[in-house]
Parts: sequence; structure tokens; C-alpha cells
Amino acid sequence: MNLRIRDLREDNDLYQRHIAEYLGCKQQTYSRYETGELEPSLPVMAKLAAFYKTSVDFLMGLTDVREPYIPAEPDRYLEND
Repeated sequence: MNLRIRDLREDNDLYQRHIAEYLGCKQQTYSRYETGELEPSLPVMAKLAAFYKTSVDFLMGLTDVREPYIPAEPDRYLEND
């Protein structure tokens, strides 16, 4: 994952401090995410995915599909047939 978030940041011509500000953390903390020294929490991963308009699965390397998932309709699974 660390390589993906670094590549996304660099592809968007951003500095670590820009992403750290968005996440509400220190630049040093974000740097540790990129080096793999520190694993980001799920809320941080969700914010990164939203920022880059991708999925957490893409950030984690579970898929190479960069587009985000289409959210399911919330009531779809609650219907009684």
C-alpha cells in the first residue's frame, strides 16, 4: 500500500504535507505511512481513497482497478421478499 499512496501523491504533484493536512496528521506521520513504517487506520485509508477517488482495495493492492466501487443502495438488502 505504501507505494500506491506515494505514487498517487506524486502523480497529483502534491507534497506529503498537503496530504498530512487533509488527513489532520503531522507530515512525519504521513511519511511513515508511505515508507510502510506505520499502517494507516481504516478511517485514514477511507479518507485517502475518497481524496484520490479510488477504493481502499486499490490502495491496499487487492485490485488494480483504480475506479471506486459504486455504493450499494442502503435499503436494497433490507427488503422483505
